[in-house]
Amino acid sequence: MKVLVLGGRGFIGRYAARALLARGHEVTVGTRKKIASNTERLTYQTVSLQKVSRCIDWCDIVKPFDAVVNCVGILRPRFRETYAEIHHWAPYRIAKACAVYGKRFVHVSALGLSDTAESEFIRSKLAGEFAIAETNADYSIVRPSILDGDDGFGSRWIRRVANWRWQFVPSDATGMLAPLHVEDLGEALARLAEMRNEARYRDVELGGRDERTMATYLVALRGDKLPMPRQFNVPAWLVRTASHVCDALHATPLSWAHVQLMRRDNRPEINLLPEILGREPRRIGRLWIHPLSTNTGGPRHHGAGARGDLVPGAGSD
Repeated sequence: MKVLVLGGRGFIGRYAARALLARGHEVTVGTRKKIASNTERLTYQTVSLQKVSRCIDWCDIVKPFDAVVNCVGILRPRFRETYAEIHHWAPYRIAKACAVYGKRFVHVSALGLSDTAESEFIRSKLAGEFAIAETNADYSIVRPSILDGDDGFGSRWIRRVANWRWQFVPSDATGMLAPLHVEDLGEALARLAEMRNEARYRDVELGGRDERTMATYLVALRGDKLPMPRQFNVPAWLVRTASHVCDALHATPLSWAHVQLMRRDNRPEINLLPEILGREPRRIGRLWIHPLSTNTGGPRHHGAGARGDLVPGAGSD
């Protein structure tokens, strides 16, 4: 099978491309910058979503492939890349082109979207989902929870904060997370690209094995040999101010969109990841967290008992 992975050099796209190659497929990575290092089964093609403004032009791009996996997303607008263009109109045009030639389309979105959100990032993501659903494409919209991985900018930043002696947590970050490893997401995207006309996988919500708040997630990621951190709740108004400053400076992964997403549950209603992978997802961080280690309580575990008095790290994989 020939698969086009848009955003294939990004955090998610790299793992989707690797998983597809591991499963024997030919992969073309769509990227904004021209790269000449092609191999027999891995090639590169220059594709800038904001520059392909017509469905007919996308038809020419998707025609040689059996499936398209779209991993492109922007945290903040840059140059000509706007939220509306990248998150809404480009996915719609790609889906329309896939519908014309009967190509499989797998689109990466996000959990916790709402049309009443103040963040344009969130609203544009949701608008893109609605637009794809209006096409006749054979599509899957994939909504992962928070991702962990060694080479992700955001995940490295969270891991760094987890090892601080003093941790500052937004006071309104009360939503539950279901962290999953980016390798599991990449494998799930590869498997979904292979499926055809599976109505069950039109809307796919994915999460890891354990559900935690941001506070308990930070403790779970902490090194086993480090002492338990001291956590401080940061007032919501101060976090909001800091996020707007970060947005203006394009600094750190903290953004106004992230602040709003942390206020809501960011876990799947029905987690299809074990079903798609045919196995349990890999665990992120420690399994057990001592109840005295945070002021927000311990995690929820799928299939786990209520033995919250176990020492951190005990029983982990």
